Amino acid sequence: MLLNVHSEIYSWVRGGLFVLFIYHFLIYFQNRSKLYLYFSLCLLAFSLFLFQPIADKVFSKYSLYINYPLQFVAYAAYIAFSRELLDTRKSLIKWDKYLELEIKILIILAPIFILIQLLFGYEFQDKAFIVIAPLVSIFTIYSLYLIHVRINDRSAKYYIIGTLFYVVLANISFLDLIMGNDFFVEMGVQPIFFLYYGAIIQCLILSVIIGSILKKMDQKSKNAEIRLAVKLKQMEELKMTALQSQMNPHFLFNSLNSINNFVLKSEVEKASDYITKFSRLIRIILNSSSSPTSTLSEELGILSLYVKLEQMRVNGGFDYLVNVEENLNLEPIKVPPLFLQPFIENSIWHGIMKKKGKKIIELSVKKEGDNILCIITDNGIGINKAKELDHMSQKRKFFGAKATENRIRILHQNKNVHIETKDISSSNSTGTQVLISFPSK
Repeated sequence: MLLNVHSEIYSWVRGGLFVLFIYHFLIYFQNRSKLYLYFSLCLLAFSLFLFQPIADKVFSKYSLYINYPLQFVAYAAYIAFSRELLDTRKSLIKWDKYLELEIKILIILAPIFILIQLLFGYEFQDKAFIVIAPLVSIFTIYSLYLIHVRINDRSAKYYIIGTLFYVVLANISFLDLIMGNDFFVEMGVQPIFFLYYGAIIQCLILSVIIGSILKKMDQKSKNAEIRLAVKLKQMEELKMTALQSQMNPHFLFNSLNSINNFVLKSEVEKASDYITKFSRLIRIILNSSSSPTSTLSEELGILSLYVKLEQMRVNGGFDYLVNVEENLNLEPIKVPPLFLQPFIENSIWHGIMKKKGKKIIELSVKKEGDNILCIITDNGIGINKAKELDHMSQKRKFFGAKATENRIRILHQNKNVHIETKDISSSNSTGTQVLISFPSK
């Protein structure tokens, strides 16, 4: 059975090498790594070399020209693959230039052997190969020794084992050039048998190494994604903190301005009461500033205290109604601190402040699917009329609301966050409504 190169044993090896070529060549097209390119080229050259005995008679005329050139191309591709696998440019800096030189020599030898066949015939190719093969083997063994000494890596150890298997078995096969084919035939085996199994053992070991490298790369990629996600989260928290730090002075300025108005009007008791409530609110704000989020329950508590301050500032005051959907648990719902305050502030100072008669601001909180919906409705003059009457730039006038919108979007990564402000004025009534919808988790 081992004397017939058309038998199943030989066919399995040829087919296995060709399947390995297709597999690694497809991987190369996915990630464009030279490691897979060189290994697949090596497998292709080996496969073509081993398929020669089963080629038809027409092709057999040309096999004399490509027999040795295919081997040289395979060796050159294998050395190029080895340089990528072991990163010899860094691990074997001085020796790497000799490996690069060997690749060039082998590539040059391929067309030279074709020329030898044209001019002198196949027997002269055999004689030339008998000289070259031992030199290549000695160079390879010395390279393996350097790899063993200088590269302390498990993949390098497996690489040495696989390569050594092939070098030893391939040299046994090439002994037929010296000892003749009869020596092996008498043993009941074709000389090429040893090269076959040297090649398949080597390629299987290298495939395991490549699989291990691919697994490590995949793990590194996952770790990098995790680190990136952590960094992005940190950046988002910093953005939220920055926006919050910009918004808090904006709110504080307005509150201090109100205290100043009470003092100028000599309303001492109101100023004192205002300062007491204001100090409580400042304490809460300072406590919340250390965290990028707070619960919706805490937010409504802070908002209630803020509204009490604003009710003292507005002439005639205003009604503030809060409706929370029954059975809605506010504790697990995370929101940016003071995220509703700017919208309430806009309702007060650009809506009901300019309205005569009864003034009402209503806040409704309810669950809508997987989202929380906050609706702020006022019976002020309406946002469209406010824009006409107020000559301040919209950028300055609605800065707090814009900053809050950015903060809530950052918190939920801009997923399922919807903020809409609309004028609900009609012929019988006026007002503005703000709808803020964001994920409940």
